[in-house]
Amino acid sequence: MNTLASSSNSAMTRTGSIGATALAEQNHRFRGTGGVSRENRSLGFSPAFRDANTGAVYLSRFANGTVAPMHLLDGLPDALVVSRNASGRVLQAQGSVVAGFVRDGCFYSREEASRAVANEGGKPS
Repeated sequence: MNTLASSSNSAMTRTGSIGATALAEQNHRFRGTGGVSRENRSLGFSPAFRDANTGAVYLSRFANGTVAPMHLLDGLPDALVVSRNASGRVLQAQGSVVAGFVRDGCFYSREEASRAVANEGGKPS
């Protein structure tokens, strides 16, 4: 896990891009483990993204800036957006964008959140 202020990990560079399909596949993969929003929200996790190139962390937001209860690409900064559709919705973000969660000022990858839920004896809800 990384604190929100952390900007290290610049060596963790990813290529390609991430879109709604990849997020859906991650949700499927982590369903039942505590690595999805609806299963860890009660333990204080909020969906977020981390840019592996800079370490910057962004809470998941709707396009209007309101914090979202699930992973949405629409609220990411323009610098991380690769493509949008005609109505402005984000289709793809840079491959360096990692979906995860923030809790108590720290970023958790989906894997780390899953382990934290298991270690706390929390059952995914």
